[in-house]
Amino acid sequence: MRDWALAALVVVGSVLLPRAAAAGRCDAPLVNACVNADTLWPHAGPSRFVGVGSAETMERGQVGFALVTSYELKPIVLHVPSPGPTGTDLNAVRDLVDTSFAWAYGVTSKLEVGAVLPVTLGQSGSGVSGLTAGDELRDTAVRDLRFGVAYALMPRDRVDPSLAALAATRPNVYSVVARFEVSAPIGDSQQFAGEKGGVFVPSVAADYRRGRWFAGGELGARVRGTSEFVGARVGTQIAIGLGLGYDILERERLALMLEARALPTLAGQHDVPNGRHIVPAEWDLAARSAPFAGSDVAFTLAGGGGIPFSKDGTITTPVVRFTLGLAYQPRGYDSDGDGVLDRDDRCPATGGDRAHEGCPP
Repeated sequence: MRDWALAALVVVGSVLLPRAAAAGRCDAPLVNACVNADTLWPHAGPSRFVGVGSAETMERGQVGFALVTSYELKPIVLHVPSPGPTGTDLNAVRDLVDTSFAWAYGVTSKLEVGAVLPVTLGQSGSGVSGLTAGDELRDTAVRDLRFGVAYALMPRDRVDPSLAALAATRPNVYSVVARFEVSAPIGDSQQFAGEKGGVFVPSVAADYRRGRWFAGGELGARVRGTSEFVGARVGTQIAIGLGLGYDILERERLALMLEARALPTLAGQHDVPNGRHIVPAEWDLAARSAPFAGSDVAFTLAGGGGIPFSKDGTITTPVVRFTLGLAYQPRGYDSDGDGVLDRDDRCPATGGDRAHEGCPP
């Protein structure tokens, strides 16, 4: 029992307390690189959209994983004074390739726990060395670790919507999940890979399905201390995500999705006299295919870019982003209610145990 208590204290301490070794750097008033350049925080667990939180949870007792890799162009660009009349754009981070390793476990039919470890596989840019004698940008970096829980407030029936009519079932058209994530600041503070302290992310995700159409939304916040990098201030943000999709092929074999995400920042900016608020925002168009294991194994390819809420650009908003995802997310679908999961059932829309029989004509 004491070991469990000690472990809990270590985790809580690592989340709540700012990184001691980099405290001076994170508190620097002018050049502070304790800003996470990548705002795409994929969730562990079942998900149809790239960045909008899912309103589904894992099957009880099952473990899932996801691997999400994205390329960003110019996520950290700053306009600095120069001898010329128009100033100069500084590409602190020009190219960035990040991969997130995500795990999820279904504790109950409604409760899910998960963890996400993001790492930087490659990056280029001037870093803080373009302004000070600080560290140069390294090729690789470890980013802040995230933990999370999800609880289904309005759970979805574990039925494939595309088979519902054939199976004579009527699944919920709505579902709602409450989520809470927290990050541990283990990332490199001088590589735009981590925060000055823990980030707390409460949110609510919901989705709606009708035939082959589906839509999702997420509303939450990223609660954190404020970091400033040459007048650009990143602090607590409202997190908003909306997505719309269509199943071209049934059983999730091919779907197209369009989504948009925005992070209105509550901290006013010092580089503008009236202290305006910045809004990092992106859109992307994605194709998703889940052809194996009863739609539990999925592949996603997406491309998009920044939404220009400001003509001068916004810190942490990339010019373009491309994303590739691979996931195994067992959801326990049993569309015909015969006790054989869709991933094992040759006839998932026909009642009766026909897991090892041919489908009837």
